[in-house]
Amino acid sequence: MTTANEIAEKIATANDLTKAQAKTMSKACSRPSLNAAVGGAETSLPGFGKFKVKDSPAREGRNPSTGATIAIAASKKLTFTPAKAIKDVLNGAAVPSEGAT
Repeated sequence: MTTANEIAEKIATANDLTKAQAKTMSKACSRPSLNAAVGGAETSLPGFGKFKVKDSPAREGRNPSTGATIAIAASKKLTFTPAKAIKDVLNGAAVPSEGAT
């Protein structure tokens, strides 16, 4: 797993920034995506993928311990669809060079 601190450290190293500056930059980049998701909008990051909110309807489920039927409330979840470039890398293609999309 990669943590937010590890990402900030990589950004700082690659761009000659302090770790604090890189963390601020990372948060500033993710905030618009969060706001879009809260509003139900799709966020597309070219070369990476798309995030969108999906509605899950209310349904019946079972308590695994007792087997009793329970009501599961409707909810929203964030889904991610990777871009073709990401799918290609995951399936054995070479990692694209810096700046390529």
